[in-house]
Amino acid sequence: MSTQTATAPAHEQSMFEAVLARLDEAAKLMNLSDEVALVLRNPSKQVKVSLPVMMDSGKIQVFEGYRTVHSTHLGPSKGGIRYAMDVNADEVMALAAWMSFKCAVANLPYGGAKGGIKLDPRAHSVGELERITRAYAVGMKDVFGVNKDIPAPDMGTSGREMAWILDEFNKNTGEDSPGVITGKPVAIGGSLGRDAATGRGVMVNTMAALRKMGLDPKNCTAVVQGFGNVGSHAARLLAEQGVKIVGIGDQSASYYNEKGIDVASAIDHSSKNNRMLKGFTGATEIKTHELLISKCDVLVPAALQNVITVENASKIQAKLIVEGANGPTTPEADPILKEKNIICVPDILANAGGVTVSYFEWVQNKAGYYWTEEEVNTRHDQKMLIAFEEVWHNASKYKTSMRIGAYITALQKLEQGVKLKGAY
Repeated sequence: MSTQTATAPAHEQSMFEAVLARLDEAAKLMNLSDEVALVLRNPSKQVKVSLPVMMDSGKIQVFEGYRTVHSTHLGPSKGGIRYAMDVNADEVMALAAWMSFKCAVANLPYGGAKGGIKLDPRAHSVGELERITRAYAVGMKDVFGVNKDIPAPDMGTSGREMAWILDEFNKNTGEDSPGVITGKPVAIGGSLGRDAATGRGVMVNTMAALRKMGLDPKNCTAVVQGFGNVGSHAARLLAEQGVKIVGIGDQSASYYNEKGIDVASAIDHSSKNNRMLKGFTGATEIKTHELLISKCDVLVPAALQNVITVENASKIQAKLIVEGANGPTTPEADPILKEKNIICVPDILANAGGVTVSYFEWVQNKAGYYWTEEEVNTRHDQKMLIAFEEVWHNASKYKTSMRIGAYITALQKLEQGVKLKGAY
């Protein structure tokens, strides 16, 4: 099957190629038609904008902004906006494709998209960030829409930036459309339960997997790599379920304590210490690379991509990996984990709690009626458990890993969307 797809320069490993490798493996197992695979191997829309913005110094600086819509076969596209220096066309394409699969796995009526601006948010004042964000919203005004493409926060962005985009979009359209963006502050139409949603999804998937493995959570230990929004909530919620958290870490430091770590005290320390764990006294500091291979039953990589590799996969001691981050495991590491009989709940299932509650936010915005946090959590847990069962079923049926089972689950739904609507 020949196709033209944009890839990163040869000297870099392309994230999009990693996505396609897994898509192809799942497509072969489930006998997906070449035509549908070809449609899904190519994003439907790629937009790049130049954003000239005046800095506080009075000088103009031009920023690169991206938005890729991978598919709209199951509904309007959905995906975050990230601010980082390594934002590029290949990364945005890969993340948009992942969003298509994630939304399909979670049974959401959405396609996938992703956006970003190439900048270091820490290098700019609040005023500069606001002007850059509003320029991006104007640049993407024809892409975004309540029923077209719905962005959300991602790395380097938060509810603050979403509020600016919403305001700018409303000014340009002359309407009040809160549903054009999710991850907003609750005061302007955000959903209760959104902050903890991704971490909550990690917890629900962990509990479901432990049940399948016949393991009692109260006798299990867990290591969580990454202690930002996803990792800290995942650690807290796992601890509430009786799992003993024995290892935590972020970019500043990693810690291990076989007797268990007081997660509440770690969260408190991090919040008082500029969101960094460095200096935490409730455990022994270990080297960063040692955290992933520490003794535990459950490993939650909830920080960066490509941290589980051919170099360390064989040393991992966990029985279960639940991917809180996007793409933490390289394709080359997957066979090693399979050989070791380590069950891996993949990112497109494990961290789909965030987009699930983003969907609930969009539904509430459209209805103009808002749910309690308990209602949000109950609906979230139901959706996550249904998704887990579907993926587990497909992994068993096709005698493959949970990761490829998740891709098969997504592709089955996307195939229907492509065929029923027609490729063109």
